[in-house]
Amino acid sequence: MSCSAAVDSAAPSPAVDTATSVEAVGPPAGVASVPDTDALALLATLPVKGRAPRTGYSRDLFGQAWTDDVRVAGGHNGCDTRNDVLRRDLTDATTKAGTAGCKVVSGTLFDEYTGETGSFESGPDTSPLAQVDHLVSLSNAWQTGAQQLDEATRTDLANDPRNLQAVGGAVNQQKGDGDAATWLPPRRAYRCTYVARQVEVKAAYRLWVTPAERDAIARVLSGCGGADPAPAPATPAAPADPGAVRYPTCAAARAAGAAPLHAGSPGYRPDLDGDGDGVACETAPR
Repeated sequence: MSCSAAVDSAAPSPAVDTATSVEAVGPPAGVASVPDTDALALLATLPVKGRAPRTGYSRDLFGQAWTDDVRVAGGHNGCDTRNDVLRRDLTDATTKAGTAGCKVVSGTLFDEYTGETGSFESGPDTSPLAQVDHLVSLSNAWQTGAQQLDEATRTDLANDPRNLQAVGGAVNQQKGDGDAATWLPPRRAYRCTYVARQVEVKAAYRLWVTPAERDAIARVLSGCGGADPAPAPATPAAPADPGAVRYPTCAAARAAGAAPLHAGSPGYRPDLDGDGDGVACETAPR
């Protein structure tokens, strides 16, 4: 498997002639701090309600995509969140000269969701092969309490490293905005950690779980440290043909809650991708 992802520009520094290692700027902390064995108790503290309507949802309500202006780990370190996560999750990462050690250009990605390992190389043609996933999707968060949060808190949620994981693009598209009742990682060994991280995020941001979501998480956690967890539900249908969706402008893509658009995904067009990095409409106008 060859994995790669688009990365955003970071604050400049004096140019050097070659790519540099990642030592200049360290990755943020932030993989789950709640042990799998404690997550079941934390799950019991979460409110259980039905899913609220998706009405009014927009990616823009969670702030500028991958902004560094957040209060969570990695915030205000001079690098965008996407590259923070890539530096954390890749091994042997190298960064682009002149970006203060921020922009990741290559490395090796072990996909926690599938168990596959592949090389990472940034670029418009390879970007769709690896993406940064929100474990609790922003759409799911919106429908389970984030409507009641202020925008600054929603922006923290969207950029919190506890809620982010670099994974293969194909498996991320499979997941979509599914919760634990509709999707679990194909790699069974990661399911305990996956749902434990979801519980931690939901508790941290005062979100609720649906009855089906709670039951699915409880089934997984009850098998952690012992028998294999319950099998994943059926995989959702494959995403639509990228050419079947067309947004005339980035404003239209944002209004539909689809931005940012990744190369190879529905609605992406090169003419919407001003910097040619494989991610279109990633930055909302100020």
